[in-house]
Amino acid sequence: MIAERVPSVAALEELLSEPTPAAVESVRRGTGDLIVLGAGGKMGPTLARMARRAIDQAGVDRAVIAVSRFSDPEARAGLERHGIRTVSCDLLDQEAVALLPDAADVVYMAGMKFGASADPSLTWAQNCLLPAAVCRRYAGSRIAAFSTGNIYGLVPAGRGGSRESDEPGPVGEYAMSCLGRERVFQFFSTRAGTPVVLLRLNYACELRYGVLVDIARRVFAGEPIDLTMGYLNAIWQGDANAMALCALDHAASPARILNIAGLQELRVRGLAEAFGRRFGRPPVFTGTEAPDALLSNGHDTARLLGAPRVAVERMIDWIADWVMSGGPALGKPTRFEVRDGRF
Repeated sequence: MIAERVPSVAALEELLSEPTPAAVESVRRGTGDLIVLGAGGKMGPTLARMARRAIDQAGVDRAVIAVSRFSDPEARAGLERHGIRTVSCDLLDQEAVALLPDAADVVYMAGMKFGASADPSLTWAQNCLLPAAVCRRYAGSRIAAFSTGNIYGLVPAGRGGSRESDEPGPVGEYAMSCLGRERVFQFFSTRAGTPVVLLRLNYACELRYGVLVDIARRVFAGEPIDLTMGYLNAIWQGDANAMALCALDHAASPARILNIAGLQELRVRGLAEAFGRRFGRPPVFTGTEAPDALLSNGHDTARLLGAPRVAVERMIDWIADWVMSGGPALGKPTRFEVRDGRF
């Protein structure tokens, strides 16, 4: 049952890590341990917890290993309290990557977005060199590697969004390096026969972070909302987590591509007005909607892996309640309004 409201961080993280029946069946079919690389980011902790819960519910003997630099000791301790083995590793250290534990399944979540324009060389190293080391280490494993819908570039609104078969058109260092990351995984998948599935995400939201949170907090604070990037997709992060685990069943050589995206094309103006009604204050707007935006079509993936459980209206209700109740934020704006690719 979907909760009416989310009262605390603990309840939120429990909700984000709740496995779907499909995720439970997917991990039941898998063999060997599952490793999450880049597990210290925004999605990694709850994805690792979901994997652990799904494996426990499936009643199979598989370890979940979370790998990150773990600059926050409490984040690491929290994972370990939930039965997840942790390994501290700088994934740019190829010798350290070579010493990582064996795993049959790999969920790759490492990468760099914010600050990409300020330090492009590090961006390319994170997004292209690192995957090569991972592919060498886990050549015999199944790999689900997160990518981004940004690699498609801007497409006209109202036409359903970019599909997996569309040609990429990345704009800016970040999106170009993410396409480079995909090409590296595709190269090793073909060359070594490694089963790979590339997950083009657009955009995952929870209550502390995401495009809907950015819009809600600006409305609540009376700050202007830029309408230039006037349309977007949004998917509940828990649904994205579950889809990533299920996607391992569809890893292939050559690599397969799946869009993980909300199924509706959402209008920024409409979202702001929806939050305004809940807050009892009208939103403030600036700019004019452009005819195109970063939009992905997630319908094929939904048919393959299952439709998202949490509807957009539910996310809006949860986020509005969270913001009005003084719930914490991660303090990491998505910068969804950026159109030139400079993050």
